[in-house]
Parts: sequence; C-alpha cells; structure tokens
Amino acid sequence: QVELVESGGGSVQAGGSTKLSCKFSGLDYSAYCLGWFRRASPSKSDAVAIIDSDGATSYADLGKGRFTISEDRSKNTLYLQMTDLEPDDTGEYVCAADSAGPPYCQLRGSWYIGFNHWGKGTQVAVSS
Repeated sequence: QVELVESGGGSVQAGGSTKLSCKFSGLDYSAYCLGWFRRASPSKSDAVAIIDSDGATSYADLGKGRFTISEDRSKNTLYLQMTDLEPDDTGEYVCAADSAGPPYCQLRGSWYIGFNHWGKGTQVAVSS
C-alpha cells in the first residue's frame, strides 16, 4: 500500500522560500513517479513538478525556475524547494505517486497523466 505524508509549508513572505517534504512508502523502486501538485479544486490539481524512478524531472510552467523537486531514497522522502515565492503561489500542495512508473506518468507543460496515489496536502500561504 502506497502512503504519502506531506509536511512543511506554512506562512511565508513574498520573495521568501520554503521547503515541502513528502515521506513515501510502498512504492516499487524500479518504476515509479512522484510529483507535487497544487490543488485547484476538490476534484482538480495542477501539476507543479514530477520526478521518476530514473531521476528525470519535469516542471510545469507554474514555478518553473523557482521550484526544485528532488528526492532522497535513503530517507524515502520527496522534496519541493520553493524560492522567490509570490502571493499567487498560495494554495494546498499535494504529494502524489504513480506506482506504474514512466511512461504511464508524465508531465508536459501543464498536461499530465498518471498518479494514482495522493497525499492529504500541506498549505502554503504567501503574503505580500
């Protein structure tokens, strides 16, 4: 069973930085994708960035150049380093995983496929 638990975020001033973490378990390490998404509505999430089991990363336009996704397999933890934050970055950030791995999980621009496991999310509030 795949489990994802986010932490980090909170309140940040515009121009500041924060780092989100997602502790994951239950994935087959030979093939998977992990990603960060921002929840736009109860039924829709916008992709932020993904990383796959080969270490390849993809970024959506939102946050590109300002956000960095990474993982530490020794700690079973996914990260999202967020810098130069803007008030529009405010939202609930959710960690998600795809247990099938590439090519069944992809991110191109704002379009993505896959991701069948979702965390509960962590809030980021950026004030001006």
